[in-house]
Amino acid sequence: MLWHILSDYRIFTFTICILMNTFLRFFLIILCIPTVIFGQNKPEVKHPKNIILLIGDGMGVGQIYAGLTANKGKLNLERSQFIGFHKNQASDEYVTDSGAGATAFAIGKKTYNGAIGVDSAKKSLPTILEIAEKHGLATGLLATCSITHATPASFIAHQPSRSMDEEIAADFLKTDIDVFIGGGRKYFANRKDGKNLIDSLKTRKYQIANSIAEVEKVSTGKLAAFLAEEQQPKISEGRGEELLKSTKVALNILKQNKKGFFVMIEGSQIDWGGHANDTEYVINEMLDFDKVIGEAIDFAQKDGNTLVIITADHETGGLAITGGDMKTGKVEAKYVTKGHTGVMIPVFAFGPGAEAFSGIYQNNDIFQKMLKAFSFKN
Repeated sequence: MLWHILSDYRIFTFTICILMNTFLRFFLIILCIPTVIFGQNKPEVKHPKNIILLIGDGMGVGQIYAGLTANKGKLNLERSQFIGFHKNQASDEYVTDSGAGATAFAIGKKTYNGAIGVDSAKKSLPTILEIAEKHGLATGLLATCSITHATPASFIAHQPSRSMDEEIAADFLKTDIDVFIGGGRKYFANRKDGKNLIDSLKTRKYQIANSIAEVEKVSTGKLAAFLAEEQQPKISEGRGEELLKSTKVALNILKQNKKGFFVMIEGSQIDWGGHANDTEYVINEMLDFDKVIGEAIDFAQKDGNTLVIITADHETGGLAITGGDMKTGKVEAKYVTKGHTGVMIPVFAFGPGAEAFSGIYQNNDIFQKMLKAFSFKN
């Protein structure tokens, strides 16, 4: 009797084990189905079709926070998805200038202060703008200073010194850039060599604009705009929203290229406010630049194929926020120098490929990150 009971119990237990094992296997198969189905169709990393590189010259954390405070706690910059820092020393000095800083972004090599599109051995190397152009992309440069100034020049020219404005201007005609807007008319029209490069631009089918009103009338084709004989005025002296309006026009023109585009847009005079130790100047230029950041991010959000990168070449003035009020926009600040400093500079990014810009890296790595985002090989 006892034997039959034990035998029946063993059969029952064995049956339960088989059923449980079968159920477990079935459950595991169900769990694996999504992995098999979706793993085989895993989407590739998306590469942007367009890159908008925004450079706030002289814009460190102090300048950003001064602008944020003055704007009562908000900036478009805060919409960025990823944040990193770059180390920006020049090849020959601890504290970089705009030539070496922007050239590092443009050609991917550390170089000496004052260099424009050349490495530390004064060798010309292709810039990200020129590489984009060779791949059939549209290209552009915008600035609130002379378009031949150090930062914009570093993306299109190759000269041993940033002081060579006329030679830099001539380098523009060696490219097929679609849009450039800034000051510096005299370096194209009233040159020591007697050449009129504006006439040369016209023969190359560029539409020439000499005011922001004329810029806003252009919707297609090539555009060369000269908004000042040399340098544009400050915001406080009547420049108005030239950079924002120029950005809208440039993006509208550049997006018409089906292959994509690269554009560098500089808020040039944040730097000049730092050199002057003028907090109001810094804030006005910072807020003007932030409007352009907002326009770029709006474009990227709508487009879905645009990477926006926001950074600076260096910090200017050693600006420290010593007091303020977010409710009233009051900012109290002090400076340690009228020159540049050597602190790390933040990098903000939005859009496909933005994650690559988090972390801490050298300023010339930004070039490599842009190449990789575009899937270009230099």
